[in-house]
Amino acid sequence: MAEENDNSQEKTEEATPRRIEKAKEDGQTARSKELATMAVLLAGAGGLLMFGSTLAMSLEDIMRGAFVLDRAEIFDTRFMSTQLIASSWDATVAVSPLLLLLLVAAIAGPIGIGGILFSGKAIMPKLNRMDPLKGLKRMFSVRSLVELGKAIAKVGVVLAVAILILNLRTEDLLSISEEPVVPAMEHVLWTLGWSFFFLSCATILIAVVDVPFQIYDHQKKLRMTKQEVKDEYKDTEGKPEVKGKIRQLQREMAQRRMMQDVPTADVVITNPTHYAVALKYDQGRMAAPVVVAKGSDEVAFKIMEIAREHKVEVLRTPPLTRAVYHNTRIGEEIPDGLYMAVAQVLAYIFQLRQFRKGHAAKPSMPSFPIPRDMRRDI
Repeated sequence: MAEENDNSQEKTEEATPRRIEKAKEDGQTARSKELATMAVLLAGAGGLLMFGSTLAMSLEDIMRGAFVLDRAEIFDTRFMSTQLIASSWDATVAVSPLLLLLLVAAIAGPIGIGGILFSGKAIMPKLNRMDPLKGLKRMFSVRSLVELGKAIAKVGVVLAVAILILNLRTEDLLSISEEPVVPAMEHVLWTLGWSFFFLSCATILIAVVDVPFQIYDHQKKLRMTKQEVKDEYKDTEGKPEVKGKIRQLQREMAQRRMMQDVPTADVVITNPTHYAVALKYDQGRMAAPVVVAKGSDEVAFKIMEIAREHKVEVLRTPPLTRAVYHNTRIGEEIPDGLYMAVAQVLAYIFQLRQFRKGHAAKPSMPSFPIPRDMRRDI
């Protein structure tokens, strides 16, 4: 028994939709810092390559405008503040495409997995995080070792890519010393830009490994024990005993409503020991006779008792009663195949009433035709 209890506490079950939703409400979802880092670095490197020349020329124009002054501007006390505002605005406009690109990458990177999530619980202070013992436990946990391994691997990958780039660019870098100053500066900047871009591409390898790990780790943390799944099902669907009681009350209410309709019936047909069906037909409002009540065993006897109390005809027709009971629902019209038989029942009841009033001879019980596919032996 102890082993069964231990096994039952293992988190072997996948998280239910409700558990996943609750985790999102608590601010828990799969996130990859490496994916965010990769997005920002690639956006920065790509942005420098795309907008670098334009940015450099804009900054050069700002510098020229700031250091070239005529005599009137030198003696103008308001010129410095005006020039500072103008230069700041020009610099902002020049840098804005790169900053906008970085902003998009900074937003898209974190939501690359897990999507957009707003949760106040994630930023709420938690006193258990201030516990030094738990802090030490987290420092030496398996997760911390995994993070340490990732950090070492990242340094190794970036270092390897950097060495590879230096080896490939060695001759190109050495040739710069033979170039004039201005072309050499442009060459250096272009080389540094592409080197930074290729170095940023190294983070793609890290993100490719980290993203599946973060998804797996998040799903693992959300796993549930079998008992937790059972408890959640009870909370969601209701406890079986409560649901059973509700169903019982619903049946009782339905039976009470059904019994109230029995006195309005035209006839109750019975298989005296098992079934009873109350039928009603209003030629002006109904296209076909309707089942207003039906039941078996104790309910059948109750229907017959109420019918006799209210002087509703009770007719013993076992084959027809079984057929109507098994092929209809309460409140529904009888099926087409039973029209003829039920019509004969209603006609017989009408003739019987006329006989009791002395207006007609005593009718004989007809045989009621029942289609073969609607017959029931029990």
